[in-house]
Amino acid sequence: MIATSAIDEIVDFIAKQNPNQVLAFKASKATKNRVFKLINKSKVAKLGEKERAELDSYLLLEHLMRLAKIKAYQVLHS
Repeated sequence: MIATSAIDEIVDFIAKQNPNQVLAFKASKATKNRVFKLINKSKVAKLGEKERAELDSYLLLEHLMRLAKIKAYQVLHS
């Protein structure tokens, strides 16, 4: 697990680069489709090790981007 302070540093860095672009960022349709496919597959069967790691990576990245968007919003409105 990544230490919270490391996550905070990365989120701050991303959010402050260009807050408007951070807020506007959306994953591509292909990425969304892949994530949904993995989530749906995980509901009906056990994912293989590579697929589980891939899904975990997507979920971590989504969490980081949500935090970065919150921070970017705060940067723009402070």
